[in-house]
Amino acid sequence: MKPLTVPLLFMALFSNNIKAQSIPANAEDISPLLIGETLPKAKLQDSKGNAFELNDILKTKPTVLVFYRGGWCPYCNLQLSGLASIEKDILALGYQIVAISPDDYQNLKSTEEKDTINYQLYSDQDGKLIQEIGIAFKTSLIIKGYIATKNQKGKTSEVIPVPTVMIVNTKGDILFEYINPNYEQRISGDMLLAVLKQSAKTPTVVF
Repeated sequence: MKPLTVPLLFMALFSNNIKAQSIPANAEDISPLLIGETLPKAKLQDSKGNAFELNDILKTKPTVLVFYRGGWCPYCNLQLSGLASIEKDILALGYQIVAISPDDYQNLKSTEEKDTINYQLYSDQDGKLIQEIGIAFKTSLIIKGYIATKNQKGKTSEVIPVPTVMIVNTKGDILFEYINPNYEQRISGDMLLAVLKQSAKTPTVVF
């Protein structure tokens, strides 16, 4: 798959940032990996608690990689359901969908059922992966209080990701990313499909 070049929304905000040594308190202060960089190694869990290496998950085919805040987030659930509605189109283009959150693995099954999805969800429960990618920020007391009303199982993560969608190749290289500190704004299914289709035709995609 060819690399994509896009004027990302976050670049104007973060272009002068050096990757922070500590976890930022605000979504606007993250310093993510950029297009062309490679995802770090990481261990994840599926909804049954089975352990997987991220590299092993990605090496099978190019991946639409989604980082969402958790099954407690209504905007995330809308996004996951939206991806399910275009999953056949994404698979037909030769990609798989993988979604990762800091939810305890015990919560993944209920999210799968609630959002009627067939693609795989994984838990980055300690938030290590999202921290290394540079999209993590501290879970505020307000968010922790909201999560507490949702009957989530297990421990609430101390960090959550800025909602992110990446396209990565089988080596884990980032070819495209959409990162928006405003959690209400997610990449549309139409735009995502347009990027996936265009990537097969040209090395540069501009939005």
